[in-house]
Amino acid sequence: MNFEPKILGFLCNWCSYAGADLAGVSRIQYPPNIRVIRVMCSGRVDPEFIIQGFQTGIDGIIVMGCHPGDCHYLEGNYEAEMKYKMVQKFLKFINFDNRVRLEWVSASEGNRFAEIVTDFTRQIKEQGPSPVGGKSPDSMLLDKLNAILLAIGSYRMRALVGRERIITEFENVYGEKVPLEKFDDIFDTAIRDEYLRHQILISLSNDPKSVKDLAIELETDPSVILKNILVLKNRSQVNMEKIVGVTPIYTNIMEG
Repeated sequence: MNFEPKILGFLCNWCSYAGADLAGVSRIQYPPNIRVIRVMCSGRVDPEFIIQGFQTGIDGIIVMGCHPGDCHYLEGNYEAEMKYKMVQKFLKFINFDNRVRLEWVSASEGNRFAEIVTDFTRQIKEQGPSPVGGKSPDSMLLDKLNAILLAIGSYRMRALVGRERIITEFENVYGEKVPLEKFDDIFDTAIRDEYLRHQILISLSNDPKSVKDLAIELETDPSVILKNILVLKNRSQVNMEKIVGVTPIYTNIMEG
């Protein structure tokens, strides 16, 4: 059976959408697999939109915006790049990082738009259908996507993405500037932590578990699980429900 991927495109109003329009009126050929959502700026594409798209079974998602320096809103495409960087790091946990792409397309680049869509469609065809699409979606993978969705929306991740440029390019009141390499290390650690913490929360929403149970289910060292359980307790997101023998059993006390 021939696989025709379902591709979702978020296109900025001022450049890439106009580029797509130019490709259409110029009768430039490209695969019809893409379905377009027009946004005022690529920076408006919330990372949650991308994860929610994958949860519905979309095979590939592409975000297109103005070239750096040409953004109608000055720095919107810079914000889009920061958000994309975070999304790709999260999606790497589930081998979905090659199912998302960020590209710059101007209003005069109809040919470039067609070439990008053609190449991305080919790339997704080679990967095959999304494992969370169709009539029998992978439930474990859906849980992982949900953990990513919750982690991406957390205050910690939004604060890091929103302040990356201020932290790394400008000095604070003490004349200090954080090197980009150090920020990237902090960023990567936060991504790993928040993903694991939200996996724990989702698992505990299903039923109460011990640290050992969570370690086996999430294939993670028990000491790492315990460390993150303590963080979640301090956040008032989990609580010890009972003790079985000498083993504490934890539960998610957050609504939803």
